[in-house]
Amino acid sequence: MPALLPPDRLEWVPGWGQAVGAAGYVHRPSTVEDVRGVLGLTSERGVPLVLRGAGRSYGDAAFLPEAVVLDLSRMDRILAWDPRTGEVDVEPGVTVERLWRFALGDGWWPPVVTGTMRPTLGGGLAMNVHGKNNWARGTLGEHCTGLDLMLASGEVVPVTPEADPELFHAVVGGFGQLGVIVRARLRLKRVHSGLLEVEAVSGRDLGEMLRLADEAKDRWEYVVGWIDAFPGGRRLGRGLLHFARHLEPEEDPAPARTLRTRVQDLPDTLFGILPKSVLWRLLKPWTNRPGMRTINAVKYRLGSTVGDGARYLQTLAEFSFLLDYVPGWERVYLPGGLIQHQSFVPAGAAERVFARQLEACRKAGLPSFLAVLKRHRPDPFLMGHGVDGYSLALDLPVTASNRERLWRLVRELAEPVVEAGGRFYPAKDAALPGELYRASVGEERLGRFAALKARLDPGGMLRSALAERLLGPRWWQ
Repeated sequence: MPALLPPDRLEWVPGWGQAVGAAGYVHRPSTVEDVRGVLGLTSERGVPLVLRGAGRSYGDAAFLPEAVVLDLSRMDRILAWDPRTGEVDVEPGVTVERLWRFALGDGWWPPVVTGTMRPTLGGGLAMNVHGKNNWARGTLGEHCTGLDLMLASGEVVPVTPEADPELFHAVVGGFGQLGVIVRARLRLKRVHSGLLEVEAVSGRDLGEMLRLADEAKDRWEYVVGWIDAFPGGRRLGRGLLHFARHLEPEEDPAPARTLRTRVQDLPDTLFGILPKSVLWRLLKPWTNRPGMRTINAVKYRLGSTVGDGARYLQTLAEFSFLLDYVPGWERVYLPGGLIQHQSFVPAGAAERVFARQLEACRKAGLPSFLAVLKRHRPDPFLMGHGVDGYSLALDLPVTASNRERLWRLVRELAEPVVEAGGRFYPAKDAALPGELYRASVGEERLGRFAALKARLDPGGMLRSALAERLLGPRWWQ
């Protein structure tokens, strides 16, 4: 192994939103032994270690100032595959994209995918990601049948939900604080076509959006809503919903064709002419309040008239990975970047809490440029974010002039969530005050998590800026 902290390993490590980041000493192992070597040297030097996958978490989940950053993206091998059962063993750096491209031709699809295909599965399990079908399929961790966990000591222990349910349900969703996932086993979903049937409907206000999403949750596998966060009054929370379901056997007349990966490829040009790689540059002049107000209004008008009630077929990739349509779209928010705040609120309080949040953004002069609504169910994980209710994700641009106001706004957005018994999602967070996160989780769960940390990593080697912000320094002691 090379020296642990050579200057040439020092890199700027940002959150994906580009609003926060820190310098760290980045190591990119390619084998389990390499990972063990980095852990050993880190322990000898007495420096903290941060785990990183593809770096797609919006905030501070994968960095800590002057720490060693263990980037696992090179560990991207598929280790075993059974096309009869859909069981797959992967290294932690395998991305959602690599997995679906590998399995689709055999008629399998990841049961839970994020809005972009770029995250790694190790990172996805550490954050216990969810998708547009959370009510129907739960989180990614619910489809993991076991994992190999390297402890801070370098020991690798097998962990399954049957043999060690306490540890399994704490590692998944434990944002990399208990050990390094070096191998994971997942069970994929059988699909009979590369197409989905999609229905688009509009909602005139927040109450109607919530009602339509709830009515759809048992009839459609996927339920996702876009909300226009600019209008107030009777139009507060208006938006568009998209429902989707997988086709049944015989519904697709040419499944062998639609299950080919090339059919799923997102187009790399707009209208067959303009390269999508330049689209973010065209969007940048519109990335301001007047521009986004106009774009949101036009989107709603088209969706609530010519698009309302439309049914159509769409490929799995087209429906699932909306965030990949415009490569590099996050750059439209530079130089300040963006943060996202995602609240999970029980169904009975969702309309009240979300209305309060949307109005708070409007009154602060900081309306969300992109707001997304989903229907959720509880999950069984110790640090889980799931509730029987809804989530609202708000994309908020950061500038030099609004940064301080924006962080104060996040506190204002979070307070009614805690009051309603709701939760938060660390994968999307960059600014949530730690005391509000801890209040949402509760002392009992925090105590159990801290006890596991003290047993598995008593020296506190595995850390992150996110863990220190949300849980506090030396939170396990």
